[in-house]
Amino acid sequence: MSWVYLFIAIVAEVIATSALKASVGFTRPGPSLLVVAGYSVAFYFLSLTLRTIPVGIAYAVWSGVGVVLVALVGWVLYRQALDAAALAGMGLIVAGVLVMNLFSRSVPH
Repeated sequence: MSWVYLFIAIVAEVIATSALKASVGFTRPGPSLLVVAGYSVAFYFLSLTLRTIPVGIAYAVWSGVGVVLVALVGWVLYRQALDAAALAGMGLIVAGVLVMNLFSRSVPH
Protein backbone atom coordinates (compact mmCIF):
# COMPACT_ATOMS: atom_id res chain seq x y z
CA MET A 1 0.00 0.00 0.00
CA SER A 2 2.95 2.33 0.60
CA TRP A 3 3.71 2.48 -3.11
CA VAL A 4 0.10 3.52 -3.80
CA TYR A 5 0.50 6.27 -1.18
CA LEU A 6 3.72 7.36 -2.85
CA PHE A 7 2.01 7.47 -6.24
CA ILE A 8 -0.78 9.66 -4.79
CA ALA A 9 1.84 11.93 -3.19
CA ILE A 10 3.66 12.30 -6.52
CA VAL A 11 0.49 13.11 -8.47
CA ALA A 12 -0.64 15.66 -5.86
CA GLU A 13 2.80 17.30 -5.86
CA VAL A 14 2.84 17.52 -9.66
CA ILE A 15 -0.62 19.11 -9.66
CA ALA A 16 0.40 21.59 -6.94
CA THR A 17 3.67 22.52 -8.62
CA SER A 18 1.96 22.95 -11.98
CA ALA A 19 -0.70 25.17 -10.37
CA LEU A 20 2.06 27.29 -8.83
CA LYS A 21 2.78 28.89 -12.20
CA ALA A 22 -0.92 29.49 -12.82
CA SER A 23 -1.30 31.13 -9.39
CA VAL A 24 0.90 34.04 -10.61
CA GLY A 25 2.56 34.60 -7.25
CA PHE A 26 -0.57 33.61 -5.31
CA THR A 27 -2.58 36.45 -6.88
CA ARG A 28 -5.18 34.11 -8.41
CA PRO A 29 -7.36 32.38 -5.80
CA GLY A 30 -8.30 29.21 -7.69
CA PRO A 31 -4.82 28.06 -8.61
CA SER A 32 -3.52 29.26 -5.22
CA LEU A 33 -5.99 27.00 -3.40
CA LEU A 34 -4.98 24.14 -5.66
CA VAL A 35 -1.33 24.70 -4.69
CA VAL A 36 -2.08 24.59 -0.96
CA ALA A 37 -4.43 21.60 -1.26
CA GLY A 38 -2.08 19.72 -3.57
CA TYR A 39 0.95 20.13 -1.33
CA SER A 40 -1.12 19.22 1.74
CA VAL A 41 -2.25 15.98 0.11
CA ALA A 42 1.27 15.31 -1.20
CA PHE A 43 2.95 15.66 2.19
CA TYR A 44 0.24 13.71 3.99
CA PHE A 45 0.58 10.73 1.65
CA LEU A 46 4.36 11.02 1.65
CA SER A 47 4.24 10.75 5.44
CA LEU A 48 2.14 7.58 5.15
CA THR A 49 4.69 6.19 2.71
CA LEU A 50 7.48 6.67 5.24
CA ARG A 51 5.91 4.10 7.58
CA THR A 52 7.46 1.32 5.49
CA ILE A 53 9.69 2.81 2.79
CA PRO A 54 13.00 4.35 3.94
CA VAL A 55 12.98 8.14 3.74
CA GLY A 56 15.91 8.33 1.31
CA ILE A 57 14.30 5.93 -1.15
CA ALA A 58 10.83 7.48 -0.86
CA TYR A 59 12.15 11.00 -1.31
CA ALA A 60 14.36 10.03 -4.24
CA VAL A 61 11.42 8.41 -6.04
CA TRP A 62 9.03 11.23 -5.10
CA SER A 63 11.31 14.03 -6.22
CA GLY A 64 12.79 12.24 -9.24
CA VAL A 65 9.48 11.18 -10.74
CA GLY A 66 8.03 14.56 -9.79
CA VAL A 67 10.77 16.43 -11.66
CA VAL A 68 10.17 14.43 -14.82
CA LEU A 69 6.38 14.76 -14.64
CA VAL A 70 6.49 18.51 -13.89
CA ALA A 71 8.83 19.02 -16.85
CA LEU A 72 6.39 17.11 -19.07
CA VAL A 73 3.43 19.12 -17.75
CA GLY A 74 5.37 22.32 -18.42
CA TRP A 75 6.04 21.12 -21.95
CA VAL A 76 2.37 20.22 -22.60
CA LEU A 77 0.48 22.96 -20.71
CA TYR A 78 2.89 25.87 -20.83
CA ARG A 79 4.71 25.08 -24.10
CA GLN A 80 8.08 25.12 -22.33
CA ALA A 81 10.88 23.71 -24.45
CA LEU A 82 12.71 20.53 -23.52
CA ASP A 83 16.09 20.48 -25.22
CA ALA A 84 18.46 17.53 -25.54
CA ALA A 85 20.19 18.31 -22.23
CA ALA A 86 16.84 18.40 -20.38
CA LEU A 87 15.77 15.11 -21.94
CA ALA A 88 19.12 13.50 -21.13
CA GLY A 89 18.91 14.73 -17.55
CA MET A 90 15.40 13.36 -17.16
CA GLY A 91 16.58 10.05 -18.57
CA LEU A 92 19.33 9.93 -15.96
CA ILE A 93 16.81 10.71 -13.20
CA VAL A 94 14.56 7.87 -14.36
CA ALA A 95 17.57 5.55 -14.57
CA GLY A 96 18.57 6.49 -11.03
CA VAL A 97 15.09 5.83 -9.67
CA LEU A 98 15.03 2.47 -11.42
CA VAL A 99 18.46 1.49 -10.09
CA MET A 100 17.43 2.40 -6.54
CA ASN A 101 14.19 0.45 -6.79
CA LEU A 102 15.54 -2.60 -8.54
CA PHE A 103 18.85 -3.05 -6.76
CA SER A 104 18.65 -1.41 -3.32
CA ARG A 105 18.26 -3.86 -0.46
CA SER A 106 16.49 -1.20 1.62
CA VAL A 107 13.49 -0.99 -0.73
CA PRO A 108 10.62 -3.24 0.34
CA HIS A 109 9.31 -5.26 -2.62
